[in-house]
Amino acid sequence: MSEASVTSDKQIEGRSPSRLAWERLKRDKTAWVSFIVVMIFILMAAASPLFEAIMKTTPDAFHPNSLDEMRGALPLGKLGGVNGHHWFGVEPRTGRDLFLRFVFGARTSLLIALAATVVATLVGVLAGLISGFFGGKVDQLISRILEIVMAFPSILFALAITPVLESVLESAGVPQGNSARIPVMIIVMATFGWPYIARIVRGQVISLREREFVEAARALGASRMHLVFKQILPNLWAPILVTVALNIPSFITTEAALTFLGAGVIEPASDWGAMLLQSVPFYGVDPLYTFIPGIGLFLLVLGFNLFGDSVRDALDPKSAR
Repeated sequence: MSEASVTSDKQIEGRSPSRLAWERLKRDKTAWVSFIVVMIFILMAAASPLFEAIMKTTPDAFHPNSLDEMRGALPLGKLGGVNGHHWFGVEPRTGRDLFLRFVFGARTSLLIALAATVVATLVGVLAGLISGFFGGKVDQLISRILEIVMAFPSILFALAITPVLESVLESAGVPQGNSARIPVMIIVMATFGWPYIARIVRGQVISLREREFVEAARALGASRMHLVFKQILPNLWAPILVTVALNIPSFITTEAALTFLGAGVIEPASDWGAMLLQSVPFYGVDPLYTFIPGIGLFLLVLGFNLFGDSVRDALDPKSAR
């Protein structure tokens, strides 16, 4: 075979949808920038114990020598006490290191948001598959449940139900504090997150269940389980991936809001929502205290949103038109 023929074969070589999506994603500068931003936060959160060892302190340790008692226990120096020992300064009145509280807060927010995303995705995908494939009364029942859950004001319901679920877990033997509070947050957030995933999956399944490959498998005697999990589910990875990428920032924001409103992570655990709440009385005299968790939350959510949009456009180019 001649060299020209080999070159021609390579030029007309078919490419899978996933490879085409990957090539579009590689050319998207917004995707790369947002991915780098997200990875910086993830790596920073993962390396939080390393920062603790480097700085030779903990996020809960008080540093009264960093406070000016004559000024109401405000941080000594400029920019909230920023120096070589405290990279982001210290917390007013307690002297806790803000950088360590920031990185450990990032770890808390990411772990809770990712756990809630996993639970919501599993429940939503399963409900969407069952509803879309079986149709009829099953579809009507699941659809009504979706509408009822989506009709609830999620934040208000979370504030009301959190103490109840926490008491249930504690009565079942779970230790008090964050050991009970964090699972409750994950359950509540996933409860209000799965309907959106289920609706997307349901719509996709309805369009796929009548396709030729499904009909061919059914004609060959394939069981319903085989049709759902072997024929239909593998064709749903693209919308599921996009939904997950866009749901994570929503859960991060919800986690911070719940903590800010008092239904989230309990002290002394580090959390961005708690940092924002505690910084409110000091925004006039120590604005950096409010700025640090606020800009961190803004950049992380923006990074996830932009990356999710880029993934969606790469998997479905028509959506960008």
